[in-house]
Amino acid sequence: MFKSILPLSSIIALRFLGLFLVLPVISVYAMNLEGASTTLLGIVIGGYALTQMIFQVPFGVMSDKLGRKGTIVLGLILFALGSLICAVSTDIYTLMFGRLLQGAGAIGAVVTAMISDLVKEEQRPKAMALMGMSIAGAFAISMVAGPILGAAYGIEVLFYITMVLALVSIYVLLKKVPNPPQITHTYNKKANLKEILLNGNSIKMNITNFLQKGLMTFAFMIIPMVLINNFSWELSELWKVYVPAMIFGVLAMGPAAVFAEKKGKFKEILIIGVVFFAVSYLVIGFANSAIVFAIGVVIFFVGFNMHEPIMQSLAVKFAKVHQRGLVLGIFNSAGYLGTFLGGVIGGIFYEDVSLSTLVVVIAVVCVIWAVLIITMPNPEKKKFVYLPLDEYKQENTSKLESANIDEWYINDTEQIIAVKYDNEKISEDEVKNLLK
Repeated sequence: MFKSILPLSSIIALRFLGLFLVLPVISVYAMNLEGASTTLLGIVIGGYALTQMIFQVPFGVMSDKLGRKGTIVLGLILFALGSLICAVSTDIYTLMFGRLLQGAGAIGAVVTAMISDLVKEEQRPKAMALMGMSIAGAFAISMVAGPILGAAYGIEVLFYITMVLALVSIYVLLKKVPNPPQITHTYNKKANLKEILLNGNSIKMNITNFLQKGLMTFAFMIIPMVLINNFSWELSELWKVYVPAMIFGVLAMGPAAVFAEKKGKFKEILIIGVVFFAVSYLVIGFANSAIVFAIGVVIFFVGFNMHEPIMQSLAVKFAKVHQRGLVLGIFNSAGYLGTFLGGVIGGIFYEDVSLSTLVVVIAVVCVIWAVLIITMPNPEKKKFVYLPLDEYKQENTSKLESANIDEWYINDTEQIIAVKYDNEKISEDEVKNLLK
């Protein structure tokens, strides 16, 4: 599993590293460009997420029909071009265009779907956790490297680094990642958009991704601005708050992922993370010193890193195999909409509404959010059996539709029938007998 998943995880990590590198410092950088305002600043910070949101579903559907690798290469090329435009921009509008083009390379759902294609069901939680941890790792590294490199060489250099990372990712994809297997999906049905949109658990996960990413964007907007404007910090000093945040965030990430995946306590981890979000914003909003403010930032990143390793894994648990590309496309679109609105709304209200008022509103939203998660069940553990086509009859798969079977599909590349079932309702031997 790791041989095929590590290269894919590295691709998504490199891409997010490129995005995250500028987040700790972009608000200060953009405000010094020609034509800048806090409203336009919010669009710059969250702008890439708007095009991510728009193109997530089309890229997901394209990958389901035309193939994963070609779709990912196209997305990485767009991301590299957008990074180049950001690097050479001298006014806020050119920077905004570059950020929008960065987001047009919407490959997050495609990479996740490809990971799901390459690993068996029982290995998928580990694979998704590995990808989530690689994203969180990229996030942690960028919190330190962004301010240090930006202060030493200029913020535009960070965008050049981002472009190079995108090109390296293309090489890794083409040379190190195996082609996904050809799969005949369950019942040969297409993904039902209405069914997916009305699925209650998926709706709750989409809302969770929306709010999590929105709070992240707003945090990155206010952290450097408050430290520099209110507490007279220099750009080169921002690492002093991001390093502790990174350390404590990484320490929280592992236990949270293990507790969720091994113990099946996904929603409990989500709720704890939401509590951390609420507390962190209240501390940030009412801080009367840089130290207290920094403590609030640390609390926020602990909560964020508790969420990040399990979000994709949990979302895919509520999707059938033939729905993965579309389900993850919608899930990621919700997250990117949150990223965009977190920046835009934050930019609009930051000057007109006091930060203390904003954080109280955020805390109330977090309470409602936690109640929503409480109503969501933890996913049930299911069993999978893999049967070779030369021993079991493909024409008998029609019998599976009337049995206690969650889903099944045919892996044409490996010539097997994969059947997902509830072992409390039907045994493995009964499944085999249906197909003999």
